[in-house]
Amino acid sequence: MRETFTVRIAVRGYEIDAMGHLNGGVLYYQYAEHARWELLRAAGVVLGGLLEHGVGPVNLETTMRFHNELRYENEVDVSCAFRWGVGKSFRAEQEFRRTDGILVAELSNVGGLMDLQARRLVVDPGAHFRELATNPGLLGL
Repeated sequence: MRETFTVRIAVRGYEIDAMGHLNGGVLYYQYAEHARWELLRAAGVVLGGLLEHGVGPVNLETTMRFHNELRYENEVDVSCAFRWGVGKSFRAEQEFRRTDGILVAELSNVGGLMDLQARRLVVDPGAHFRELATNPGLLGL
């Protein structure tokens, strides 16, 4: 079993709402996106490399489930694990946990790689990531 990839993020004062919570879904989505890009970077996949190969990542669906509060001065560990299947899409499963271990939110993202010339999803996105990654094991490949 591979180790879970996580990124720790501190909730900043300008990100909170009037109740002192992390401001709505937008920032959760941004934190999740940041963790996905950090995992790709750690695996050796960078945006420039994707673009040089004529592909770019696309978001097809995102589902968020909230469990507990995330407040100013909290730190949150955002995990990310890619799940590969057959076909044109893949899934990123993510958890948001405060440093005390409390589950704050779960996010499931379905993504794909778009051929930037044809403007269509590529058939096997995992193959493209595997080819570009210096450490494909981090991506579960």
